Amino acid sequence: MHDILFITFAVLIVAFGALVVSSKNPVNSAMFLVPLMICVGGLFVLLEAYFLAAIQILVYAGAVMVVFLFIIMLLDLKAEEKRSVSLFAAVTGIGSSGAILGVLCVALTQSDLGVAGQEKAALADASARQAGETIPLGKLLFTDYVLPFEILSILLLVAMVGVILLSKKKLQ
Repeated sequence: MHDILFITFAVLIVAFGALVVSSKNPVNSAMFLVPLMICVGGLFVLLEAYFLAAIQILVYAGAVMVVFLFIIMLLDLKAEEKRSVSLFAAVTGIGSSGAILGVLCVALTQSDLGVAGQEKAALADASARQAGETIPLGKLLFTDYVLPFEILSILLLVAMVGVILLSKKKLQ
């Protein structure tokens, strides 16, 4: 049953991701992100990381999506529709997607997911159950990863301020 749920969530994530990328309307793209985030929360539940699943659904599918939709509504969508995709952007996007796919393939071929990986998983079962709990996650986040956490928060703040300034109409 666990494998069937994993495959179902994985297929749904890929499908909603394709809908996000292929949608012409930015509002529809943002709305397709909501079920995508819910499916990612489902994967966290399968990993027994219930706190992360709840945070994924509440914060990302809820609050962050409201902020995304607010920023999209600030943009001038008519001017964005008139823009065409440049050849440079298409080639760069395809090239970076291919590079990411290559890194993923190399990582999968060099990993030990065979019998030895199953034995390691059986030995580390107790520590894996603790990995999804709130207290170890909080300690790890605010001790070892405090600098990336703060950099990410500043980056998100700068991005929001930049979008608001770019979408602001000039007063005459």
